[in-house]
Amino acid sequence: MKRRDFLAASALFSLFATEASAAPAKKASTTKKKTAAKPKKKKTTQAARNNRNTSTQASRAPVHSANTPLIDSPPEGTSTSRLPPVRAQELPGDWRTYEIVTTVTLKSSGQAARFWLPLPSSQESIYQRTLGHTWQGNPSRAGILRQPDGALELLQCEWPDAANASLRLVTHVSIADRHFDVTRRSIAPDRDDILRRNLQATSLIPNDGLAKQLGERIVGRIKDPVAQVKAIYDWICENTIYDPSLPGCGSGNIHQQLISGQYGGRSADINGLFVSVCRSIGIPARCVYGLRIGRSRLFRSLGLRSDDATQGQHVRAEFYLPGYGWIPVDPSDVRRAAAYEAIPEHDSRLTSLKRILFGVWEMNWTAFHVGTDLRLPEHPDRLPFFVMPELYLNGQRVNEAHPAKMAYSISARQVEL
Repeated sequence: MKRRDFLAASALFSLFATEASAAPAKKASTTKKKTAAKPKKKKTTQAARNNRNTSTQASRAPVHSANTPLIDSPPEGTSTSRLPPVRAQELPGDWRTYEIVTTVTLKSSGQAARFWLPLPSSQESIYQRTLGHTWQGNPSRAGILRQPDGALELLQCEWPDAANASLRLVTHVSIADRHFDVTRRSIAPDRDDILRRNLQATSLIPNDGLAKQLGERIVGRIKDPVAQVKAIYDWICENTIYDPSLPGCGSGNIHQQLISGQYGGRSADINGLFVSVCRSIGIPARCVYGLRIGRSRLFRSLGLRSDDATQGQHVRAEFYLPGYGWIPVDPSDVRRAAAYEAIPEHDSRLTSLKRILFGVWEMNWTAFHVGTDLRLPEHPDRLPFFVMPELYLNGQRVNEAHPAKMAYSISARQVEL
């Protein structure tokens, strides 16, 4: 017998011997055991059932909404209850300074003029520092108004006769790209009144009804707050349409979108919908109004193509999580890139952009304020949001669509100071 045949026969024999020795043990293990008598079932009283139901409800995770928000009772075992260690925020190293020049000329003889212009926020942050404003012109009265908490910052001017009214405002602002790091916990939470303000409904952004139904449908059984907001963000990116034909930043009317079921518009509409749904499930969120001032490294359509920033107004969004602070997002720019660059829905470039803009702001943009439903000083109307200049002639509103009465332009360029 050859050696290899001998080895094969030996292995086969060993296998049979193992199975034979295991057979009795298997047979013994299958012997029927005598079953023990079942204990008698005790009757459960109504009081015991009530106590059991109460303890089950107490252990169940709370359902969050605008009235019972995440900041009051974060679910156990999620990102807001198992927080990473506190680490000091690292200031970015790559700061860029821009000069923004706003020029206004009015040609309305015999008419009194009042003019309001939103300004970059003077509140210092880890991504923006406003260095100062200077202006020249012939207004009879001019001044800067600042409200606390970044709710509003503006320049107000008046002319008794707008025949040759002029204004030239120069602003210098430094900006740095903004990133959300899930491993880093913020040092101090935001004030409770600010958080609760960003859970409330506004004239255009609801936080209940159809918004709550949509939020519950999107979130489903997801318990982790970061995953909940990511699900909302993904849904907004996949189910809204960017409409370049709308003026400015859009109407921002979220009620209309929810009622019609037609989701989209421009930045105030798409990012406003994101804010509405987040608030409806109890997560503070807000729109941030601002202006594009530089070119984009991501897509050409997401930045200026020249120094002309006159039509560069753009609304972004933030949401708040305990332990992390305010986190930046911009689903509107995902839809804008798809519309302007003609990118197919399942293109890898669009997938990558969607991943980037959850937690990142490319700072070719400067933030103005976070105010909504605003009363500007001596302005006759309440504004749902304020991102474009406001002009009134003899008490009648005039916008930039009337070049014969108002010539208005903004330029922005990077400078070295």
